[in-house]
Amino acid sequence: MKTKLASLLLASAFSLSAVQAIAADKVVLQLKWVTQAQFAGYYVAKDKGFYEAEGLDVEIKPGGPDIAPPQVIAGGGADVVVDWMPSALATREKGVPLVNIAQPFKSSGMMLTCLKESGVASPADFKGKTLGVWFFGNEYPFLSWMSQLGLKTDGGPDGVTVLKQGFNVDPLIQKQAACISTMTYNEYWQVIDAGIKPEDLVTFKYEDQGVATLEDGLYVLEDKLKDPAFKEKMVKFVRASMKGWKYAETNPDEAAGIVLENDSTGAQTEMHQKRMMGEIAKLTAGSNGALDEADYKRTVASLMKGGSDPVITKEPVGAFTHEITDAALK
Repeated sequence: MKTKLASLLLASAFSLSAVQAIAADKVVLQLKWVTQAQFAGYYVAKDKGFYEAEGLDVEIKPGGPDIAPPQVIAGGGADVVVDWMPSALATREKGVPLVNIAQPFKSSGMMLTCLKESGVASPADFKGKTLGVWFFGNEYPFLSWMSQLGLKTDGGPDGVTVLKQGFNVDPLIQKQAACISTMTYNEYWQVIDAGIKPEDLVTFKYEDQGVATLEDGLYVLEDKLKDPAFKEKMVKFVRASMKGWKYAETNPDEAAGIVLENDSTGAQTEMHQKRMMGEIAKLTAGSNGALDEADYKRTVASLMKGGSDPVITKEPVGAFTHEITDAALK
């Protein structure tokens, strides 16, 4: 009798979990880069059951050097993507109507890191130097900055030579460039780990120079927002994701551990992820997930000043909505 009762209880448990699994709304999130603390909020939300509590089944797809989030979402491979605003607005102007539905990152982590021995002490010293710059849409804040400084980027004596930088710090280590692009939470520390002391470096944060653009926002396709069911799903997703981000901010070491558990490549180290999470928490601080229109306008203005080759040629229309965060943050 006991065995039969146990079997019935087990069957009930299985059927309940099956119903819950069926009831959960699937959401596919495409990240901008590989599994690391840059995306801790989403991994924390999944690990802590914040998504599950909203009735969501969230799949987090890591990015990489060969993965462009706008292409993934345009091809139907994701419901929502993490992307930088320069890339998203450029993609929108080219015909893929991405819309920012939330902005977990308040500040930019982008900066130029220079060798002190190269003679760069201020932006005025960039003239005549070789500077490492990421492309793939990440070059536009740089081009805007150089334009504002009155420096050409064609390698002439009155400008700077642009070295197309890979996603590593080799040009600085090998002294092929006076300065390279780094993120406060990643490549800067790779330079330090390579044996260069902080006192031998000079850094220029885009945020401090007034040329920062918004990074790591959440984007969906405009047409999807016409579907009330999709909108409701995104409200739940953003609400749970922001819970994940705020938890990660206040529990950085635990968040780094959760990221490591999700790194199937085994490439990340505990020290690097803890350090990264500490820096990421500074960038998400001050954001409740809602896009600040002043930050948006500053980004647009910067992107339209990119010298002879601006990332966008006209003011975007409909490139963001507060509708999702307004509902999520009630």
